[in-house]
Order: sequence, then structure tokens, then C-alpha cells
Amino acid sequence: MFTALAGEMMETLRIGMFSWESLHSVKVGGISPHVSALSETLADKGHEVHVFTRIGDKSPYDEINGVHYQRCIHDEYGGIIDQMGHMCNSMMDRYRSVSKLFGSFDVIHCHDWHPCLTMGDIKNNYGTPYVMTYHSTEWGRNGNSMPDWWEGREICHREWLCGYESDEVIATSPNLKAEIQHLYQIPEYKISIVPNAIYPNRMRKNVDAGEVKKRYGIHPLAPMILFIGRMAHQKGPDLLVRAVPHVLDYRWDVKFIFAGEGEMRFWCENMSHDLMVSDACQFLGYTPDEDVKDLLNACNMLCVPSRNEPFGIVVLEAWSVGKPVIGTDAVGIIDNFVNGIKAQLYPESIAWCINNVIDRQGALDRMGEQGRALVETVYNWDSVADKTVEVYKKAINRAL
Repeated sequence: MFTALAGEMMETLRIGMFSWESLHSVKVGGISPHVSALSETLADKGHEVHVFTRIGDKSPYDEINGVHYQRCIHDEYGGIIDQMGHMCNSMMDRYRSVSKLFGSFDVIHCHDWHPCLTMGDIKNNYGTPYVMTYHSTEWGRNGNSMPDWWEGREICHREWLCGYESDEVIATSPNLKAEIQHLYQIPEYKISIVPNAIYPNRMRKNVDAGEVKKRYGIHPLAPMILFIGRMAHQKGPDLLVRAVPHVLDYRWDVKFIFAGEGEMRFWCENMSHDLMVSDACQFLGYTPDEDVKDLLNACNMLCVPSRNEPFGIVVLEAWSVGKPVIGTDAVGIIDNFVNGIKAQLYPESIAWCINNVIDRQGALDRMGEQGRALVETVYNWDSVADKTVEVYKKAINRAL
């Protein structure tokens, strides 16, 4: 497709975006904001974008912020493999109908393994070039080990199949690129690194930090360290709980807030009692978005103690409000002692990193500002959309 823009001819694409979640259908995790924001930015640049996704409680079709949402109805019985099979069949039917109505697509884009079977069917039946974005792997979600149950093994197979059949592959970070090359032997020439992004102002909020702390029973002058994320082995909340005694030995008034739900929540809470640090820890479980914004803008630093971190969107959220991040070696986007500090994967190292800067507000501010500058110049949707289009063009050329 071509469209006139400012007296010149600009090439535009008809793009099929396939994801089991989005902000305007079913929301599950980090893929939702990625798919919706990327699609809207591409639409702003003149491309025609159709998001094929689950219907949830929405209508079958909407146009939202310039993006066509093609929501697919499917049977929801069975386990995750069965459900995704039904979803893929429904997506294929919808793609046929949409292609007849709107015309052929220039490229299709798969996000993670869930729509995998649809991608193969479209490529075989229509010859449409396709791009696969890995947001994570089942190996990483399983604690850096291969799953030993049949559904986990099938997910790994579909992750491999998506990478094998696709014309181009996107990894969101160098760490994830190395991971998928190791697991699935995807050739170097086929992979591009295109980072995740956020809207720079989305998490910013003018708050009285002392008032926010008081809301959680914390003294206004006490340092507050924040964990945001799934309470799961991959995200390492247990490592942070085990670090708490070592931090309190250095400064007794530090408080820790854990915002997130997951299978490790109550285990970590019990561990804080066993370690006799429960007075310094609060486990909030599911936390509404506005409360998360308040906490992020009021905290002294964010801690991301992940064992495996494909990207770390929460790191960008912290940087966007000028907060430094204490992460682990798994959090590849941190520049050590520039916009945060990297710890090794054990509690004493995490505690050392926290203690290194907990009393140095100037260092905290400098690292936070370095992170904010990166969000505004590198990790923004305008830049990410342009890089994604370059991958689309490579896929189209490869398929010719």
C-alpha cells in the first residue's frame, strides 16, 4: 500500500498483529501494553494495523485509537494447550474473513507462542511473511530449566516452531536473544533486538512521598524499597526477603513493600516471619494501578531480584519517574552504577547493593535521572515502532 504524505509517497503496510492479550480485549501480563502501544504507534505512522486477539467480554470488532481490533470467539474448555488450539482456529477463520473485506496483508506479527498454529496456517495458505517476537520463554518462566510436564514441553515446542517458521525473529533484549539461540538454535542472521518501551509520562505522578509512606504505616523519613511483579520463582521475591536482615543490620528503619500476587506470596510472607523481619515487610498482593503509581513515585528505589528477566518493563517504569533500580545480572538493561546497580543472584549481594546507596540520596537521584534520560531517548514507542517496521521490511524482502 502507498499513501500520500506531505506531497511525497510514503510506503505503508497492512499489518496483522496476533496476540492472546491486549489492553482492549483480555489483559494478562506485559504483552498487553506492548501489543496495544506498538499497534497504536504504527497506526499513527500511517500503517493499517489489525490486532487479532481473544474476545473476552468485548464486542467482536472495534476501532480504537486507529487500530482495528478483530476479537475472536473460541471454546475455552480444556487446559492452556487446548484453549490456544481453539483460539488459533478462530483466529484463522477471522483472518480469512478480514482478508476478504480489507485485502491481503503485507506482514503478520506473532507475539509469543500462543498464536503459533495460526501463523503456520497463514504462511502456508497465503504466503504472508511473518515476524515472531519472543517476550519470554517457558524455560525462563520455569526457573531456567526445561519443564517436565507435557503442556510445558508442548509450549517449548511451539516456541521453537514459531522461531523456525518465521521469516524474522525479534528479541526484546540481548539476554533474551542469547536465551532463544541457546534453546532453539535460531540463526544469528534471523534475529533483531528491538526493546520494549513505555510512554514516558504514564507512571509519573505528583505525590507527597511522606504521605504515601504514612498510608502504609511507614515513617515519612524511613527509606522505602519497592518490589513490583509476580510473586514467582522467576522474579526472585524470596531472594529479596532473604536480603532484608542484611539490610536491617546496616540501617534498622528500612521498609520493604512487595506489590504483586503469585504462588510465592504466602511462602515469602512466612519466610519474613521465620527471619524475624516481618515488621519491615508488607505483602500487598494485587495492587491497583493508581496505588502502584503512588508507591513508585514515593519509593527510594525499586528492586528487581529476578532469576530470569527477558526484559523488565518495570525497570523502565521506575526510570520514567526518576528512580534507580537494584537488579540482578539477569536484568540486562541496567547499566551498572549508572542507572542502577546489578547484584549477583544471592541475598547478600542484593543487600550489599542496597546498602551501598541507601544513605546516598545524591547517588540515587543521579542514577534515576540517567534512567529517565534513557526512557525518553531510547525506550520510547516512536523509536521502537520504527525499528519494528525495519524488521517487517526484512521479512517481506526475505519472503520474495
